[in-house]
Amino acid sequence: MSEPVRIGVLGFAHGHVSTYCSEWNNSELGIQVVAGWDHDPARLRKASETFGLQPYEDVSALLDRDDIAAVVIASETSKHADLAEQAAAAGKAIILQKPMALTIREADRIVEAVRKHGVPFTMAWQMRADPQNRQMKQWIDSGELGQLFMIRRRHGLAMGLQESFADSWHVQPEYNRDIWADDAAHPIDLLYYWLGVPESVTAEIESLYNPRIPMNNGIAIFRYPGGPIAEVNCSFTCTAAENTTEIIAERGTIVQNYGDATSCNIARPGDGPGLKRFEAATGVWTASDIESPPNHGYRIRGLARPLAEFVRGERPPLATAEEGRTSLRLVLACYASSLQGRRVTLDDPMIERL
Repeated sequence: MSEPVRIGVLGFAHGHVSTYCSEWNNSELGIQVVAGWDHDPARLRKASETFGLQPYEDVSALLDRDDIAAVVIASETSKHADLAEQAAAAGKAIILQKPMALTIREADRIVEAVRKHGVPFTMAWQMRADPQNRQMKQWIDSGELGQLFMIRRRHGLAMGLQESFADSWHVQPEYNRDIWADDAAHPIDLLYYWLGVPESVTAEIESLYNPRIPMNNGIAIFRYPGGPIAEVNCSFTCTAAENTTEIIAERGTIVQNYGDATSCNIARPGDGPGLKRFEAATGVWTASDIESPPNHGYRIRGLARPLAEFVRGERPPLATAEEGRTSLRLVLACYASSLQGRRVTLDDPMIERL
């Protein structure tokens, strides 16, 4: 392999970036993390000591380095637009952690910066890299399932039950919106990846446990012309689960278990397959040979390779800036629906105001 591509990290707030750094620096993926910035001195010092990178107190000084080809933006969400604009102006390729931004206005700024400066850009959507999720997309895209009728994607975490999470940046309004915007964004983007843009969204999002960790449970229904009807069901007060995905189609059914953090981290009741498909024509269930992840950390580490391949110019982005903005619009449509108590389309005026 040729010399590794050198990259910098702008913000270590999002914990997933530490996993990427470890994978890149301790593997043959052709990426070397050499520099980092964070507005939090303690976080920056810890990252510098852990990964042996050069710490910077000034973003511009890091971006001025000619030997750095790309940056990972993993700061608090409210800083994404400013950092993306600076990185794009410096000509750096960008990997951006989810969610893309707090508002559509901020997302517009990121899209415009990427377009203006012509820099490579990808969102770091981990669900788009999960092997079983990619297999289900292949089945959907091939048409072999026939007409799609219903899709249900359950997603959960137990963070809403942890008092200490109420003090994290993830639920501080100056840094982030709330846990629904922060993490329901994953399965919502997955539906977009699988099915494209729906014609409408209906949602109920509630704060059902600790009011300091708001919007901790919700259900969103995405309506597609002629079907399917797709549901995202998220509980962030969830300690255990099994079923993750159900796809109901004309020629059969797909069931996936153990496909999110809550379900893949706990002890499993048996040795059954994680992903299986029922063929209506034969009446037989067939198990996929793609194994379920042993834990959530395994899934996060699995994103390091495709991101490295993107930086090295060996694969297209997981999701473009425009796709990141559309995913954000879908997330914000959930709030617009829940607040107004009705089905909304993606041009609903409230989405732009949120």
